[in-house]
Amino acid sequence: MAKLVIEGGNRLRGKVNISGFKNAALAILPATILTGDNCIIENLPMIQDVFVYRDILLKLGADVSISDSGLMNVDTSKIEKCFIPNGLTKKLRASYYLLGAGLGRFKDVTISYPGGCDIGLRPIDQHIKGLEALGGTFEVKDDVIRVSAKKLKGNKIYLDVVSVGATINIMMAAVFAEGKTVIENAAKEPHVVDTANFLNAMGASIRGAGTDVIRITGVEKLHGGEYSVIPDQIEAGTYMIAAAVTKGDLIINNIIPKHLEPVTAKLKEMGMNIEEYGDSLRVHYEKELVPVNIKTLPYPGFPTDLQQPMTVLLAMTKGDSIVIESIFENRFKYIDELVKMGARIKVENRAAAIKGVEKLNATEVKATDLRAGAAMVVACLAAEGVSTVNDIYHIDRGYEFIENKFMNLGAKIRRVEDEDQQI
Repeated sequence: MAKLVIEGGNRLRGKVNISGFKNAALAILPATILTGDNCIIENLPMIQDVFVYRDILLKLGADVSISDSGLMNVDTSKIEKCFIPNGLTKKLRASYYLLGAGLGRFKDVTISYPGGCDIGLRPIDQHIKGLEALGGTFEVKDDVIRVSAKKLKGNKIYLDVVSVGATINIMMAAVFAEGKTVIENAAKEPHVVDTANFLNAMGASIRGAGTDVIRITGVEKLHGGEYSVIPDQIEAGTYMIAAAVTKGDLIINNIIPKHLEPVTAKLKEMGMNIEEYGDSLRVHYEKELVPVNIKTLPYPGFPTDLQQPMTVLLAMTKGDSIVIESIFENRFKYIDELVKMGARIKVENRAAAIKGVEKLNATEVKATDLRAGAAMVVACLAAEGVSTVNDIYHIDRGYEFIENKFMNLGAKIRRVEDEDQQI
């Protein structure tokens, strides 16, 4: 299996271009099913999860082609039903968006239970609640989910907890529901907005995305068209934190600075110099950083997907800090890997107490999940000596050309497929 071999201790310098947002792409691709037409989706990240969704669409009967530049041409007009009860949907969590898209267009959908990273309980009860409120009936048997409806009718739906997935799934199904649907306590994340913008561009009537109340007026049909996915705020945040960890100086291009405000605020609080230039940021280390406390929250709070790399930074920052993970209960599984590198971190329930150390030591570590994998890469970039990151298939699910981008910034990093681990 592939691994990354990293010689740490080099300051990152230069420019990096951010790819399209993984989380937005994985909602927009199933949303093309609703159009029953030809769509051209631009700025897709070339990552494994996107390729899995391409395979899912092909399995359903769509015509799909994708270029090396991240442009996908997908024609869903030939899809006759949304029926895919095999292991393909288990390869990623976002396969649950097929529920909203399939119910919306065909009033019937069958898929196997979604997969994804093992970061704790990730129930779909809010998805079920919302789709049932629109008229859907759920059947779950032998790890296969079927939801069907005689017809969909708009309704007022209050989400008990803020859920990005449930918000998007309800929004997709409600596009074709008779009358009006109101989603209260809706998620505000940028990829919720991007999915709504895509659907509106294809003929939907969705208002309020980005606020906690979303209103959808059902329409009879959608059409195809062209759409470009927003930049990936999590990838951008990872490189921002990597600049701080390696005491570097980076220009991060192709971003939406507002989406990065929670990360920017914390890095500035620590002492990083961050300058904004339209669709780019300069992240520059100038002085010794100070510790801060972090609590992950739904957007616009500090993102759970950046908790792990941020913990790496705090582990190397003199002083004490606390990280509270309020979203996923198993998102500290990677801490054991950091401790192997010399970090001083104690986890109790959903809180990690950190005592900063001067340096991390190179060793062999593994990616326990997607974002933890990125954190391990960041840690190894700063560690003294040569490290190996195993199980990088997790990383490939969400980061486009990660070793190439870091190499272009001065990192000594390469991918190997065998036992030869020399830089």
